[in-house]
Amino acid sequence: MLSNLGIKKSRLALGMISVLALAACGSDNDSPSSDVEPTPTPTVTSVYQVTVTNLTNAQPFSPVAVILHSEDKLWEIGSPASEELEYVSEGGDNNFVLGLPFVEVGESGVGLILPGASESIEIAIDDNDSALISVATMLVNTNDAFTGLNAVSLAGLEVGESMSFRAGTYDSGTEANSEAAGTMPGPADPGGEGFNALRDDVDFVSMHPGIVSQQDGLSTSVLTKQHGFDNPTAKISISRVE
Repeated sequence: MLSNLGIKKSRLALGMISVLALAACGSDNDSPSSDVEPTPTPTVTSVYQVTVTNLTNAQPFSPVAVILHSEDKLWEIGSPASEELEYVSEGGDNNFVLGLPFVEVGESGVGLILPGASESIEIAIDDNDSALISVATMLVNTNDAFTGLNAVSLAGLEVGESMSFRAGTYDSGTEANSEAAGTMPGPADPGGEGFNALRDDVDFVSMHPGIVSQQDGLSTSVLTKQHGFDNPTAKISISRVE
């Protein structure tokens, strides 16, 4: 009896050892999979160089605003200008446009672009194959004239490729084109004001009709024929550099 009992105990012990060994093997097989992490998708950064050239005779451009976005537009012909655009078109202040809610990335030029001069601005965005670009700058010897690009698609622009535009001039419709002393921020009107919250014009964006200078019969104007402009007023080139 004792002999049989010993045999049974030995067999039981061996069985337990086998079960523990199998469990240990299973644990070893499972452990590598728990350490595997998914390979992260690499970030694709697109870098664009935007070059703005002033084609006018005597209209400096205010510091340029360049923005990248995926929806919305900076302006709409026939619709009221946003207050942010009004700050640009009346006073050359681009800070508010750069802070618009739909702006994903925004960059500013460093200063005035004088007639005949150019400035290049780099702007970059991550993982956005359908980005839109908008550009805005004021013709500072006017009441509320601006030029630029509005929601141009960058889709399909490969590294090393460029596109170029000739931009006309728009009237934001927020300030009457009186050209009177004290109403413009440019050097033609020393001490003149910039942004004014009061809207005393048609209150919608349109193509600008051009100035009416002293020589054109507007005796109260501080502008002369040299401040006049024909479309296009700006050349804007966009190159993808990365």
